[in-house]
Amino acid sequence: MTLPALRSVLRSLDKDQPAAATGLMKDVVEGVTATPAFYARLLAIFAILAVALALIGTYGVIAYSVAERSHEIGVRMALGASAGGIVSMVLRRAGRLALSGVVLGTAAAWGATGFLRTLLFEITPTDPATFAAVIFAIFAASMLAGTIPARRATRVDRLAALRHE
Repeated sequence: MTLPALRSVLRSLDKDQPAAATGLMKDVVEGVTATPAFYARLLAIFAILAVALALIGTYGVIAYSVAERSHEIGVRMALGASAGGIVSMVLRRAGRLALSGVVLGTAAAWGATGFLRTLLFEITPTDPATFAAVIFAIFAASMLAGTIPARRATRVDRLAALRHE
């Protein structure tokens, strides 16, 4: 049925009933959810940017640490340290950075749950599964960011490290 036909049926049933506000339910739902959806998208964009900045920062700190410790790493390798041992040493540093970031980030996220409550549907802001998934993803991404400097650390020239000083 079309809208004019519906209005005529409504007038035939009750002529005092107004039929001015008519429209599709889809449009009504979109109007009500437009603002929370916008805020959710904006928050997602900022979250992606924050994760990217965190990974770039982790990579930078670990790469700088490896560059500063290249003499030490070269001496360790000259004395028999394996490439796996060097990689694990560098990744432990990345893991400590990631752990401190996860602890601070979790505390901040827990504190922001009041604001997030208005943006979430059918999930609580303190959902343990969501917190665990995000913590795992951040930690795994941080470890991935540390693998490039860790692999670069295994290519330090041992002889140059021994000649240094």
